[in-house]
Amino acid sequence: MTNSPYRRIPSVDRALAEPALAPALAATRRDVVVDAVRERLALARDAAARGEPPPSAADVARDVADALGAESADWPASVLNATGVILHTNLGRAPLSEEALRATADAARGYVDLELDLADGKRGSRHAAVARLLRRLTGAEDAVAVNNNAGAMLLGLAALAGGGGEVIVSRGEASEIGGGFRIPEVLAQSGAALVEVGTVNRTYARDYARAVTGRTAAILVVHRSNFQVVGFTHEPALADVAAVGAEHGVPVLHDLGSGALLDTAEFGLGREPMPQESLAAGADLVFFSGDKLLGGPQAGLAAGSAALVARLAAHPLARALRADKLTLAALHRTLLHYVRGDARERVPVWRMIAASREELDLRASAVAAQIGSAARVADGLSALGGGSLPTDGLPTRLIVVDASVAGGPDELARRLRTGSPPILARIEGNVLLLDPRTIPPDRDPDLALAVTSALRGA
Repeated sequence: MTNSPYRRIPSVDRALAEPALAPALAATRRDVVVDAVRERLALARDAAARGEPPPSAADVARDVADALGAESADWPASVLNATGVILHTNLGRAPLSEEALRATADAARGYVDLELDLADGKRGSRHAAVARLLRRLTGAEDAVAVNNNAGAMLLGLAALAGGGGEVIVSRGEASEIGGGFRIPEVLAQSGAALVEVGTVNRTYARDYARAVTGRTAAILVVHRSNFQVVGFTHEPALADVAAVGAEHGVPVLHDLGSGALLDTAEFGLGREPMPQESLAAGADLVFFSGDKLLGGPQAGLAAGSAALVARLAAHPLARALRADKLTLAALHRTLLHYVRGDARERVPVWRMIAASREELDLRASAVAAQIGSAARVADGLSALGGGSLPTDGLPTRLIVVDASVAGGPDELARRLRTGSPPILARIEGNVLLLDPRTIPPDRDPDLALAVTSALRGA
């Protein structure tokens, strides 16, 4: 027993007495540190059972100090996105405008009139302010905001077709939008019954008309935002589907996803459908995101018929999915940019989209010059990301970094990712690339300094 590896595992008290844990004990509750030590010692016992040597008390203390330090660090960490992917899902998608940030901070700082009408002192609606702007921007009769677009669609289907109502969907649109979010499964969760029409590649307005029965609750048209069907294809114009719905008294719902309130074609991209166009074409209700091309916080918006929006707002799911005051404050201020006509300049997503190749060349050349001989500038493409226009790219100028002195592109990317500030690059063809389009211009010096330090191994 004296040679048992278990006997050589340090005790909790021995580990707590190590100097490495003194800062943690000073900054953190003692019981939290003790629990962390016990968790580390449990791992040591498991390792001993596998024949691995036990750690010393110093080893345990160091590991616990590192773990507690990582747990207590600010999160989420601010990063510089040099990937060129504008709506990067892993990085939180759309950055907010300065005005939206201030509105969020003001809402968080104290009490706000979220559900209070200051004029008469009575209870108000948390949706009223955002709905007013959406009515002005889209022509909708009313609107409601929830936590995300998946929630908006789920709420809409549950409110209008829950309990077994039939919802007609083209087979070519009964797809997976992203992250396992599948249209048939959402319909099932909402309590609606899916009725597929047409084929994967060709659907006509008459297919919708033939499928309408006394149990039809809605027709759902889904924008294929993250994939394309090409070749021998046909899909009816939304106005033709809306005419079918109007003829049979069935509401037509249009899931747009991205929520573009500006015309993407004006920026050299493919044309993303806009809510105002869908409503003008006869859709009764449109669903779209707040954190994609709209450029605001994560939110889901349903806009259209006042009667349908009222049904959504009165449904029990509306409370479970509702947006909080911080989201609504940021969303309201983001929508104001569109009302005031300065979204292209003030909303970061559109500012990045609008950046010219010439502007990006000047910035990329300046950063490359600061990095030195290891960097050069080349043509490339930026991506929208977030499932928007997946086959389209924006011409850009890339900073190409020779990573050979830093152990290769993967090692250099790791150094940049774990540096301060963390920088996300992209690797293509065994080359590390940095795209200035998704870097705020005032952070270009930080980018250059970080790359120079990483190349030196600092």
